[in-house]
Amino acid sequence: MSRYLKDIAKMIRTKNSGPFEITMDIIFKNHEDFLEVWNKGIITKEKISALYNVPIEKITTLAVFDAANAIKITFPRPRQQGSIGEVDMHAAQQHVPLMYIEV
Repeated sequence: MSRYLKDIAKMIRTKNSGPFEITMDIIFKNHEDFLEVWNKGIITKEKISALYNVPIEKITTLAVFDAANAIKITFPRPRQQGSIGEVDMHAAQQHVPLMYIEV
């Protein structure tokens, strides 16, 4: 049986990080699951690059916050917030691909 990030995370969210960036937070229910994901290299710049079609060098943040059992990722928005063709003004609907990363 497959186990996905959504099964062990307390929260997976994306949010507006200004008009040019999207920030993603993965907050785990417990320290053990956080360490498992981080130590196995399940969340990497390469994985985020593939999921979101963003060049690796454009991913500005991939950071861990050990005390919060959290991983934070930031990269440029595909289109500037509010511009023609932009479909998620608040970047709140971009978390779904993260949910289905296999652990």
